[in-house]
Amino acid sequence: MEPKGKKILIADDEPDILEILSYNLTREGYETITAKDGEDAIQKARLYKPDLIMLDVMMPNKNGMEVCKLLRTQPVYQDTLIIFLTALSDETSHIKGLEYGADDFISKPVSPKILVSKVNALFRRIQKPDDKTIQTGSIIIDPVKFVVTINGQDIVLAKKEFELLHLLATKPGRVFLRNEILSQIWGTEVIVGDRTIDVHIRKIRQKLGIDCITTVKGVGYKMVV
Repeated sequence: MEPKGKKILIADDEPDILEILSYNLTREGYETITAKDGEDAIQKARLYKPDLIMLDVMMPNKNGMEVCKLLRTQPVYQDTLIIFLTALSDETSHIKGLEYGADDFISKPVSPKILVSKVNALFRRIQKPDDKTIQTGSIIIDPVKFVVTINGQDIVLAKKEFELLHLLATKPGRVFLRNEILSQIWGTEVIVGDRTIDVHIRKIRQKLGIDCITTVKGVGYKMVV
């Protein structure tokens, strides 16, 4: 198989899991790096600059949530894909993970087929948006640099937050349906709920600090100038 040219960092405190995940992803053509705990994951992320990071939620020396939250505060990791490996299935844990910047979850025990399918799906969804800069009111969105500027000040958004804002800004005033947003931003191969959109909209509003996204109750969202 031809190499895919993508580096994946896998962080888990169970050696057997690291071996299984690394083996299956290497067979698929990915380059893998392993880390034994949270601190090791942070060091390896800084050293290797992976395209995707898989984090066990319950690992020592900083759990997966803490590592994700820390990495997302640094601009260099804003576009890095992050997947949580977790035995936690409750909605609260998933919502918290999304708020910290996770792109997806894989439940333990991990199925190699699901693992490979989800990783491939995430990489397929990475598409460069229309490179035309968009300006709506005081907001300037540059899809090439992945930068949002408001009154001359750059605002750092996570990848999914940026993609969602960019989608709404392409047609100000138009209501984007929830299903439409899920399909265009998260794709049809990843199962996420309506709360996922709500979490990201809330984060965008907080970071922008201006009221530019309107909720159309029971329908979707629209960008307003």
